[in-house]
Amino acid sequence: MTKNNRKNDKGTQKKRSGGNVGSLPGEKEAVGLRVIGGRLRGSRLQYAGDNRVRPMKDRTREAVFNLISTASRGKHVIDLFAGTGALAIEALSRGAVSATLIEKHLATMRNLRANIESLALTDCCRLFQADTFYMARHPDELQIPPNPPRLVFCSPPYDFYVEKQTEMLEMLQHLYENAPDESVFVLESDKRFDFGLLQLVEDNDLRHRSYPPAEIGVYRKFGAD
Repeated sequence: MTKNNRKNDKGTQKKRSGGNVGSLPGEKEAVGLRVIGGRLRGSRLQYAGDNRVRPMKDRTREAVFNLISTASRGKHVIDLFAGTGALAIEALSRGAVSATLIEKHLATMRNLRANIESLALTDCCRLFQADTFYMARHPDELQIPPNPPRLVFCSPPYDFYVEKQTEMLEMLQHLYENAPDESVFVLESDKRFDFGLLQLVEDNDLRHRSYPPAEIGVYRKFGAD
């Protein structure tokens, strides 16, 4: 076997082993995802390996929910770039009461809907096949209840933080300003995004963790003293 063939063989083995699953870039194999904790723990989620979808790796998702601790309980979840729905479903499994999920891509929405239906979460979820930026500018169309507090997940394609930075910042600022007190925001980016650009809260209200290649920022909206 030549040197080049050995390299190609290793690359093929990496793909077959699921090496590009989750937050890692590149073409992905069709593999299973699972719910990490709560009442739905161990449940499998459908994921077809589409390049448009970059589900957060299981170990990163577990770390995120350890970081936010009990923040899911009693919250209304907003999953801005829902993909497989793994983040919203994880939150519902851990005590969130309802969820709004937005996903633009038709095939991905079909997969998302199948995940929601398979776990009997249809009654507590509203799914929107729409552009997230548009829906953020027209929140009345989402019919999000004014209460309870929200748990907002923003896990878009990483390039959005670069190519659509202004839109991303404006969207997050608007959502933060209009969220009830005690709402929590969880952002996933890569190292190209500077969390300091988000003028949402004081620096000591930001928790930032690295789970390469993912960078996670958690913001909490506190009520007035």
